[in-house]
Amino acid sequence: MEGRILLKGVIIMCLIACSTARELKVKDQGTIYNHTLATILVEYAASVYVSDLTELFTWTCPKCNDLTKGFQILELIVDVKRCLQAFVGVAPDLNAIVIAFRGTQGTSIQNWIADLYWKQLDIEYPGMEDAMVHHGFYSAYHNTTLRPGVLSAVESAKEQYGDIPIMVTGHSMGGAMAAFCGLDLTVNYGSRNVSVMTFGQPRIGNAAFASYYSKWVPNTIRVTHEHDIVPHLPPYYYYFPQKTYHHFPREMWLHNLGFGLLSYTVEKVCDDSGEDPSCSRSVAGRSIKDHLTYYGVRLGGEESGFCKIVMDDHLAAYGKVDVDGNVNLSRDFSASVLRMNVESNEEGRSI
Repeated sequence: MEGRILLKGVIIMCLIACSTARELKVKDQGTIYNHTLATILVEYAASVYVSDLTELFTWTCPKCNDLTKGFQILELIVDVKRCLQAFVGVAPDLNAIVIAFRGTQGTSIQNWIADLYWKQLDIEYPGMEDAMVHHGFYSAYHNTTLRPGVLSAVESAKEQYGDIPIMVTGHSMGGAMAAFCGLDLTVNYGSRNVSVMTFGQPRIGNAAFASYYSKWVPNTIRVTHEHDIVPHLPPYYYYFPQKTYHHFPREMWLHNLGFGLLSYTVEKVCDDSGEDPSCSRSVAGRSIKDHLTYYGVRLGGEESGFCKIVMDDHLAAYGKVDVDGNVNLSRDFSASVLRMNVESNEEGRSI
């Protein structure tokens, strides 16, 4: 009898947890976690891995559907030399500009993770005393063809659609670039209403940088998943808080509770320290499998360890390929397209 009562209690707790995990709000810092928005942005973070540029630019790839249907790419940038990729476009249902950066692609994920164990804070972030960041992540955004392509597309989108929100996303190393992009747009270009949501992002700077970042881009969510290894890297050394890598807030940790048929996913919004010991740091981060799946969406390239692009000749009319083989594809849309699509979706899902 007592066992049956206990079982009923567990089931009720599961139902309550599932019903309350859909949308959680954090009052301080103005940070809001929205489950529906997260499930949309993770699809953009997955789509940017597509290597068939024709399918990606026309938004006809297998991943370019479902919650991202109707998205219109304005700019697709591929830095072939460094195997980096990003796109900028307009999502009518979100009434927002969406920027997505691709994660690790040019080398095996295992080798990249092994390298992260030894990465040092090796460059000062401009304009902020004592702030230091990871040179590789910083350079991947600031010193490649991605930054000028992204900024040009954002400027064009604002001219056409007005000062609509900007949402920046990415997975893994793409999340690191997304964070630098969000900070760049806010600090250097005065963009308002910039939000960043990353998935399985590594640490990118020290505590001073994390403080600086959270001040300028407070509407940031770092989604972590179970035992995902990458958010634990480069390592955080508790006894050297000012000299070690340090996450910026706000983490949202996806993890499972219960067992068997009673197992359910909890979406835990963490504290504002960036290193909440009750969130992903409470477990051993050793799983590559957890790194490659978020909200049931597979993230990562089609062929691990191989960087390639596929592009039809007719796409040349939409852009250029420079002497290094880097690709920039651009498209213009009239503002009426966005208004028409927004109006047609007024009866659709709300975020």
